[in-house]
Amino acid sequence: MNWYEQPCPAPSEIHRIAARQRQATLTKPAGSLGRLEQVAEQFAAWQHTDTPALERVSARIFAADHGITAQGVSAYPAEVTAQMITNFIDGGAAASVLCKQQNIDLEVINLGTFIPVPDMPGLRQRVVAAGTADFSSAPAMTAEQVDKALATGAEVVDGLDCQLMIAGDMGIGNTSAASALMAALLDLGAAETTGRGTGIDSERLAAKAATIQRALNLHQQKLDTPLAALQCLGGFEIAAMAGAYIRAAQRQLPSLVDGFISTAAALVASQMNSGVQPWLIAGHCSAENAHQLLLDAMQLSPLLQLDMRLGEGSGALTAVPLIKAALALNNDMASFAEAGIAEES
Repeated sequence: MNWYEQPCPAPSEIHRIAARQRQATLTKPAGSLGRLEQVAEQFAAWQHTDTPALERVSARIFAADHGITAQGVSAYPAEVTAQMITNFIDGGAAASVLCKQQNIDLEVINLGTFIPVPDMPGLRQRVVAAGTADFSSAPAMTAEQVDKALATGAEVVDGLDCQLMIAGDMGIGNTSAASALMAALLDLGAAETTGRGTGIDSERLAAKAATIQRALNLHQQKLDTPLAALQCLGGFEIAAMAGAYIRAAQRQLPSLVDGFISTAAALVASQMNSGVQPWLIAGHCSAENAHQLLLDAMQLSPLLQLDMRLGEGSGALTAVPLIKAALALNNDMASFAEAGIAEES
């Protein structure tokens, strides 16, 4: 059995129920805090306590380039990936700002860019190759490359000391890879899964969808397993995120899933290992048109819907204060008995 097939422990239903019972004693009408109550119950199940806490959050941004950019699928040139890695480290990216504001541990993992990125503090060099192949004409990765990328995600998680992981992405062209993976794994057409990504116009959107559909047709005979689909269509950073989600679930560490790319990686992970899904919580629904469909397919209900479509883990990072609020309400509200308030008759 490969490491990614090893089982994931299930969250504790005993503690989920205990948190629900605790919620019923607090000074509020039953269910009046809505999703906030459910979030507290999820974290109770994950942490094996009816008073869960969230004090340590780690964000890891996985970055890589994509050969599919040669087909003009993005509004930005591929060299932006390497430039943005430096921007993350320098503190100028949205994810960097949000992590600094919330005192969240941030690291960037370079899986392979067309332009080499120099070593710098806060950057982990785990280069698989200088970008993937163009999956519209060949498999994106070799078997060895996809295994290395998956293992890198596991390695990253093995080094974490936190209560919640956020996997962010950076890779020009990666909405094309995510759209192709979603189509292959959910048996959909490219027109249903392809969005504007970095903001392409309608003409380029149609061309992007057609390119992805041709790629799906090209690889059709090889897309019989999630791993094979990942190898044919994915990116190094998507594979690493999938590996991170699997290892996190195996370690009983919940993951706060970000946008379309991150959710596509989570789909891969959950299809490779069915024990992953119970350890996922969706931070937001992005403005990428297929993201809601993808969340629905995974039975994930997003905490926020702010029309964000940046990636980097930014939507998930924005949801962290909401989770902390849910846990504070669960832990610190008085019960009816403590407050001397009459309960519902």
